[in-house]
Formats: sequence, C-alpha cells, structure tokens
Amino acid sequence: MEISTEMTKTRKITGGAIRPSGGGGGGGGGGRRRRESTVEEDLSRLITLADRLKKVAADADSWRAECSQLTHRADLIAAVLRAVARRLSSLPHQPPYSAPVRRVAASADRSLDRAISFARRCRRRRRLLLPSPAALLRFLIPFAATGAADFRRALAHLDASLADLRWLLSLYPYDDGEGGDAASVGVGLSLPPIAATDPVLSYVWTFVAAIQMASRPSDRADAAQSLANLARDGHRNRWVIVDEGAVPPLLALLEDRDDEASQSAAAAALSNLCTDRELISTVADAFAIPVIVQTLSDSTSTRLQSQLASLISRMAALDALACEEFARENAILPLVALLSSDVPLGDDVNTAPPPSMTASLSTRSSRVSLAHGGGYVDESPAAKLELKTACAEALWMLCKGSIESSRKVTETVGLLCLAKLMETEEDQLQLNCLRTVMEIAAAAESDADLRGSAFKKNSSVAKSVVEQLLRLAQQGRSPSVQAAAIRALGSLARTFPAREARVLRPLVAQLGNQDSDVSAEAAMALGKFASPDNYLCVAHAAAIVELEGVRPLMRLLRPGEKSQLPGLVLLCCLASHVPRHEALERERVLLTLESVRRIAVARHPSLEELLPRAIRQLQLYGHEAQSYIGFER
Repeated sequence: MEISTEMTKTRKITGGAIRPSGGGGGGGGGGRRRRESTVEEDLSRLITLADRLKKVAADADSWRAECSQLTHRADLIAAVLRAVARRLSSLPHQPPYSAPVRRVAASADRSLDRAISFARRCRRRRRLLLPSPAALLRFLIPFAATGAADFRRALAHLDASLADLRWLLSLYPYDDGEGGDAASVGVGLSLPPIAATDPVLSYVWTFVAAIQMASRPSDRADAAQSLANLARDGHRNRWVIVDEGAVPPLLALLEDRDDEASQSAAAAALSNLCTDRELISTVADAFAIPVIVQTLSDSTSTRLQSQLASLISRMAALDALACEEFARENAILPLVALLSSDVPLGDDVNTAPPPSMTASLSTRSSRVSLAHGGGYVDESPAAKLELKTACAEALWMLCKGSIESSRKVTETVGLLCLAKLMETEEDQLQLNCLRTVMEIAAAAESDADLRGSAFKKNSSVAKSVVEQLLRLAQQGRSPSVQAAAIRALGSLARTFPAREARVLRPLVAQLGNQDSDVSAEAAMALGKFASPDNYLCVAHAAAIVELEGVRPLMRLLRPGEKSQLPGLVLLCCLASHVPRHEALERERVLLTLESVRRIAVARHPSLEELLPRAIRQLQLYGHEAQSYIGFER
C-alpha cells in the first residue's frame, strides 16, 4: 500500500509529532539522522503495540478484571488501526493527507505505552529466592503504585485514542458502491478527543481533507473558503493551517482551471495566510510562487486575476526573497499584459521590446482580450478598474528597490502604459502607476545602463513619462501624488540637459508648497540637480537661483521641520556653485549658514564637509562676507 512518505513538520504551536521507530531519541550530536517513518510504518507499529498489550495483559497475575478490559480495548484499537490502513490505501488520491493520522497515531502510541507499562506491573515476578531488601522493595513498589485509579486513567486514554481513530475513519471517505464517496468529506464531523482543547486542529484537518479529497467542486470551494476565514481570525490559526500541511492542497486547488470558484477560494486562503515574512517564506518554500505566476498567466477570470495580483503585491512587499523569486519567474509580463489591456498605446514606442518578450506579451494580451470579450463574470468597469489597480500595485512592489524588475518593465510596453494611465486615470490607480514610475526612476538613478535605455534623450516614451510627472507635480490632486511625481523627477535629474527651465520651474514653485512633505521632496529633487555628482550641477544651480528659488528655500530652514536637511543641502550646493550671484547676498545666505552651522552639523553629520565649503565660497566671493567678518572682529 502506498501511503505518504512526507516528513512531519515541526509543530510550532501544538507539538506532538510521533516519535521515530526504535525508541527514544537522544540529543547527542554527530549521529546520522533517522529516516522519517511513513504513515504505513506508524500504523503497523501501533498494531504491534496493541498486540503486545493483549499478550502482556493476558499474562497478568493481579488486577485481572482490569487487565481484561485492557485486552478488550487493545482488540478494538487493533481492528480500527487495520481499518484506517485499509481506508488510506484504497483512497484514489495518493499520497493521502496524513497530518491528522500522524497526530492521532502519536497520541495512540503514548496511550498504548502507558497501558503496557501498567499491565507489566501486574505480572508476578518468579525466581525471586532470598531477595535482598532492595530487590524486595523494587518488587513491592509497582503493586503499591498501581491501583484502580491508574487503570481508570489508562482505560480513559485508550478510549480517547479509540475515538480519535474512529474519527479518522469518518474523515477519510470511501466508495461503497452506492455513491458513498468523497462527496461528504468534512460535513457533519464531530470533534475528536485529541482536538477537544484545540478545536482549530479539527477544523483544519477537516477542511484540508475536503480540499484534497472531496469529489464535488462546491465542497472543495467551501472548504478552501472556510480555511480563508479561519486564517483571517488570528495569527495562531495561520500557523496551525501552515503547520498542518494545508499549503500544497491549496496550491493544487489553485491550479484547477476547471473550477473558478475553487481557485478564487484558494487564492483568498493563501492571501490571508501571507501576513508576515516568516509565513510568506514558509508558503514560498512549498513552490507557491511559480504556481501563482502561472495561474495568473493562464486565468481568464478578472476576479481571480485581481486576487492573485494582490497576493503578489503582499508577498513582494513583506518578503524581499519572495520579491526576487517573482522577478525570476517573470511575473512582470502577465501583470503588464493585464495592465495594458484596453489601454490605447498608439505609435509612441520608438524601440520595440525583444522579440521573445513581445511574443509572450502579445499572447497574454490576446488571452486577456478574448476573456474580456467572451462574456466572463465580473467584467464590469469596476472589476476592470480593481484589476488594473491591483496590477499597478504589484508592479510597484516588484520594482521597489529592484533594478532587474524595473528593467523588465521598461523592456515591455509597461512604461508607456503607466504614462497613459497616469494621464487618463485618477485616485488609487493613478497613484499606483505613479509610484511604479517613481521606483523605476529610482532604479535608473543608480544604474547607468537602465537610465540610458529607458530614458533616452529622444525617446517618446521618456517624454510622455516626464510630461505626466511635470503635470502631476504641479496639478496633483493630493500631496502624496505631488510628492511621488517630484521624487521621480529628482531621480531623473541626470537625464535632463543644462538649465532645463521646463523641469526646474515647477520644482522651484513647489518649494513654497504649504504641505511639508511636498516642499521637502522639492528641495531633495532640486538638490539632485545641483549636487556635485551631477556634471551639469553649475548650470542647474544657476537656473534655480535665477528662477527665484532662494527666497522660498530660506523658509524651509526652520528648526524641527523635515525640510530643514534637504533645504540646507540645496542651499549649500547653490552657494558652492554660484557664490557670486546677487540673490544669495540679498537673502543673507552667509549669515544664515553661519548661524545654523554648529547645530546643523551636530544633528546632520552629512553636512560636515558641504556646509563649511559653502561658507568658504561665500566668504571668498560675497560682499556680505567682508561685513560679517568685520562684525566678528
């Protein structure tokens, strides 16, 4: 008979894995790790223990009535164990779901061991001639220690194990020739004694068994949704679900293309399980990520695609390793395909993506278009908007801090699609697209190859992106939109030509924004234009000063403001590059920098070199420096 050989996972919450065959395990190092026993071997060993209990109880010389009850229980347990073994071997799904069998077998193992120990004490020791006092004491202690209460406890444990084993028979379905098959798995099952103090165990076992073995799709979907609800109720429930082996059956259900309701319920359960990095890592170890990406590529259900995109977003946001694995599995392509469906891209793309990527993307896009035209459910405008919003968020999380994912988006029509959606959409979808562009720009800032390929000077895609960033930086409906657009423009500072007033003017204007986040982002963005790392820093600094950026910049230097540091950095860059400009003298920049020098350097060590250099430049070239020095004397 073929029964699962899967290893029992460590029980983080409830403990109780069956001990290996061959007795107790020591903690010594250097030994060879024991092979994990199979379920078949566990059941066979328990049958052997039950037979041993019958033999030992039959040889008892005292407490014979109680020992006869032990013999009767051993007969019943052995019969049920054989029935469980036959039931598992006859299941059409091999290997069967074994977590409850292993847990119940571990409990029965302890009960049988305890009963055998009591039965052995009831055998009279022969060959005891002229015993020593110590030997006589060892002989009498078992009889003194064994009483009716001990037997009652042993019988109670055996009865509980017997009830647990009978519960297993009700958990695993069988075909009786009259339709009594897996259709009723998980329906109407009572609570086994082993789960009396922890009912969640029983619920999880029942639902997972139904997911794996129920014949009706509706029962599988209901069981998966029940697991999703259970996972939503608490962190401990999530760990019990994961530890009891629910993830592989959920992934198998997610791959079932014939039952959309079951796929949706499985996606909901996986999403509710992935709430922290450790849980996500455990789910990913079950090879969940390739299944999720493949299902997203193959699905034609808008609802399921939205769920999977949200799941990708959550996993990528909480676990960096999962984010990298999604990138390796090329999750970017189906997300871009779904995001670009129904979006008129026109002829704005100057350079085509690689042929292999173009073919893959067009295949996915055509599948999406066929699905949308084929009358599938959930095709309302609200459902489509939800799908695009989820895809944009997933792309944002995948591109966050990832040069490789950002490059994959730019190699498709993804960047142009994001620009179009930033232009035509509003609210959360617009913000998610903007944040994705912001992360791609940040990656381009640190990678010259990506910067040169995605934001080339004559690229119509790059022009479209910059136009939308400038528009949102000035006219964004919320401070978060303006701040994200300004940050993206700052990351692209090295791609703009000298004295780019079209870009610098709106950024300078936002220095006076009433929202501190927006003004701080504007200062940081302009600081990247005027930074010494930018080879056009002198020209940009001159343009910023000529656009009357010094006066609003001085207002950002108030102590305690989050804009104080970026404002000081920008002011120091301006003073270092164009110290002779009259606007700096008119706004008393040297006096301001001298007054904040000591405190600013103490709070922000990054200014230790930049601030003194700016002061020296102003003292060297400015008229204000002479009067200030004279005042010091």
